[in-house]
Amino acid sequence: MLLRFFGCTTEEEVRLLLGDDLRWISAEWDSYKHPDGKPMWNLARADASGKTEPIFANCEDPTEVDAWDGWPSVEYLDFSDVLERLKNAGDVYRASGMWSCFFHIVADFFGMENYFIKMFTHPEVVDAVTRNVCEFYLEANRRFFQLAGDHMDAFFFGNDLGTQLDLIISRDHIERFVMPYTQKLVALARSFGYQVMYHCCGSVHKIIDRFIEIGIDALHPLQARAVGMDAENLASRFKGRIAFVGGIDTQQLLVRGSPDDVRADVRRVKRLLGPNLVVSPSHEAILPNVPPENILAMAEAARES
Repeated sequence: MLLRFFGCTTEEEVRLLLGDDLRWISAEWDSYKHPDGKPMWNLARADASGKTEPIFANCEDPTEVDAWDGWPSVEYLDFSDVLERLKNAGDVYRASGMWSCFFHIVADFFGMENYFIKMFTHPEVVDAVTRNVCEFYLEANRRFFQLAGDHMDAFFFGNDLGTQLDLIISRDHIERFVMPYTQKLVALARSFGYQVMYHCCGSVHKIIDRFIEIGIDALHPLQARAVGMDAENLASRFKGRIAFVGGIDTQQLLVRGSPDDVRADVRRVKRLLGPNLVVSPSHEAILPNVPPENILAMAEAARES
């Protein structure tokens, strides 16, 4: 539909027509080349009855975690395709690196409910799984950064820590189980001279100060209708301290609003959060329920001086 509306044959042509000057070229997707075709993350196995369950759903011993033979190896990573895409991206801002969504992967290793319960009952097991996942990502990113050099501008990674109403777990548990490795990943990227853009959906205003403290340069995607994530609140508390990427509501406005409604809101968000703002939807993608006319209106208002 978008290609037909804009009279283009490729997504890249649409981006150029709209004036989009940021490209997310992830190093994670399709980079793991195990000789037996095994996935990067083998998250489940069959129990005695044949029912599938998360690998560590019933684990109570951290030594069992370390002894598991299913952890991925960085030796099977092949970044040649993504490096070629980065080199040929053109005159755009290039965000890359492994997606490194360790919070979600650890949750899948336990099952989300088990994960949150084990933070209380077996924190040492949660620590062990998190460490194994994050040590892989730290080494994978280190190798990728060495190869990418100045062909990328920012490390872009993410973990969704918010719901529509609040943080998904307590601030204490985020500090205990999520923030240490988030900080290590940020520090690694900055040691290579990259800026850091962090994806974190939902109502996360309560921890934006921590993102700033650990060196995150830009926060994405600003889920505009989540509690406390409106542009007015973010501007009053954080403007000038961190850049913002997103903020144009894609739950209601872009789906149901008119092009004039969209233009007005883009101008409002720019006025409140600019100039350290990248105008984009409050999600990492534009979904099929967004009319092309509203995409065009958003792009036109973004380019206004």
